[in-house]
Amino acid sequence: MTFASFADRDAIENEMPWADRDLPETLYGLLSRTAGKFPDRPAVSYQIFSGPTDKAETVSWRELREKTAQSANLFRSLGVGENDVVAYILPNANETIYALLGGAVAGIVNPINPLLEPEQIAAILRETGAKVVVTLKPFPKTDVAQKVHEAVRHAPKVSTVLEVDLNRYLTPPKSWIVPLVRPKLAGKTHADVKSFTKEMAKQSTELTFKDSDGDRVAAYFHTGGTTGMPKVAQHLYSGMIYNGWLGHRLLFTEEDNIICPLPLFHVFACHVILMAAVASGAHVVFPTPQGYRGEGVFDNFWKLVERWKISFVITVPTAVSALMQRKVDADVSTVKTAFSGSAPMPLELFKRFEAASGVTVVEGYGLTEATCLVSCNPPDGEKKVGSIGIPFPYTEVKIVKQTGDGPAQCATDEIGEICISSPGVYAGSTYTEEDKNRDLFHEGRYLRTGDLGRIDADGYLWITGRAKDLIIRGGHNIDPADIEEALLTHPAVAFAGAIGQPDAHSGEVPCAYVELVDGGEVTEDALIEHCKTHVHERAAQPKYLGILDELPKTAVGKVFKPDLRKRAISRVYNAALEEKGVPARVTSVIDDKKRGLVAQVTANGASEADVNGALAAFTRPWEWTEEASVAAE
Repeated sequence: MTFASFADRDAIENEMPWADRDLPETLYGLLSRTAGKFPDRPAVSYQIFSGPTDKAETVSWRELREKTAQSANLFRSLGVGENDVVAYILPNANETIYALLGGAVAGIVNPINPLLEPEQIAAILRETGAKVVVTLKPFPKTDVAQKVHEAVRHAPKVSTVLEVDLNRYLTPPKSWIVPLVRPKLAGKTHADVKSFTKEMAKQSTELTFKDSDGDRVAAYFHTGGTTGMPKVAQHLYSGMIYNGWLGHRLLFTEEDNIICPLPLFHVFACHVILMAAVASGAHVVFPTPQGYRGEGVFDNFWKLVERWKISFVITVPTAVSALMQRKVDADVSTVKTAFSGSAPMPLELFKRFEAASGVTVVEGYGLTEATCLVSCNPPDGEKKVGSIGIPFPYTEVKIVKQTGDGPAQCATDEIGEICISSPGVYAGSTYTEEDKNRDLFHEGRYLRTGDLGRIDADGYLWITGRAKDLIIRGGHNIDPADIEEALLTHPAVAFAGAIGQPDAHSGEVPCAYVELVDGGEVTEDALIEHCKTHVHERAAQPKYLGILDELPKTAVGKVFKPDLRKRAISRVYNAALEEKGVPARVTSVIDDKKRGLVAQVTANGASEADVNGALAAFTRPWEWTEEASVAAE
């Protein structure tokens, strides 16, 4: 069945209730069913380098089931039960997939972003009580092993560290050189250190323990991860299987090849793509340890598509922006669709990508707290660029506003908080800490996302802002509190407000404004340097810092961030117009009830084409001021 409209979605729902679907209750059950159907078909392929003829390792579905059993057996032999945690801090590799699947079969798997600093990694390990950690063996040009080594020293419950050696993916002479230049780890930890690959090889290729009886918590995913006290979301087998079922039912078959250069610590790669492959038998290709960040990936991307006969491309707006700086230099006729998530895609970028590649882009929406998938523009139906489409089967979305009489459902096109109920929502227990689940649910079952949005007359969902104030840099969540707290440690700073400012490449990047104490003296450059020391995550360090005589505040003295956002939009857009030599200027920014913040532009003799040329890469809309609009008429 196609997925082109609400009618298609409703027809799927009307077939039977979700609970009556003939699906295995466990991840191992789902994997075993697919391996039984397509034992010799490719499941995953990985290449450590990005060249279209570079060495690659492909694992069949039979082999993936066997590797999953071996890793799960290994974790059980190390004392991991159903309620114990296996964390992995790894770049992409086939071993990352074995750790993910085996960890979820043996216990609870906890993927952790390897780009985090040791303090954040240690905080997550302590929060989840991880017993086993899978990470890299020291390897040239990466500090993952060193960071994890330091983090484990501050995570007393970790009893075993299993190392993955990427050297096995290399060929001579590089494979001969690595042992000679391998970095050394300083000091020892309390944990036993063993080889993941060697220890796995000792295990049976069939489970040596009874699989779980039914649904249970099988994964922990941290959200943001930029603070010392991360939020950790709990994911059930049922939510993971729901994501997989959606991919199989609506999109993928065993004949499909998917390229996924996204990290395997993120729900997009783990749940949306890998689970869909586990459910359908599709083949997923993971190029380089760093995915899109890997050396040469953008330059070789279209040739990789041709090599693997890719039918579905998985991407994010920042990657699309980078790809549009390269020619489509290969046969990409096998590609059916490109799926984009994590942040809104500018209309101009959307059009350029489709024109250059001939590939249709489908935008969607998901979040870690909902085990990911919520909605998408129908692959076979009307796509409203800038919207996040229609809810998937068995997913309900409500737009809710707070009134004097309590929460109420919004009318068509009225902005409120997006609230979600689906098989992916673990109602009442989304986070590991009970306190963080308080007031998180509307009517007891609708997850309050913290995202602001509206539903239009056709039922399409639009995001207009974020109640949580998160800064989303290229799909990566940044808590503004981290930046603000760091700035407030400076003796000259009285108040601080951090926001996301528009960015043509990443959607938005961190920006901060401060108000100084009476008599305080400090330069903007000095505060930027202060942040480099005190904001631990590099991605969270502000790209702009402004000192104001007084920050805008609410009646109760809280920094009023909408005014800061308006100021940032004006500054960034005017800089872009000036750079392009366009005389038009943003003279105000208004808060439109349907579109969110909209830049109002005075023409000063410029044409609409001129302004579009300068501002098309940004996601926030613009319009002429009334005077400019009348002049144009």
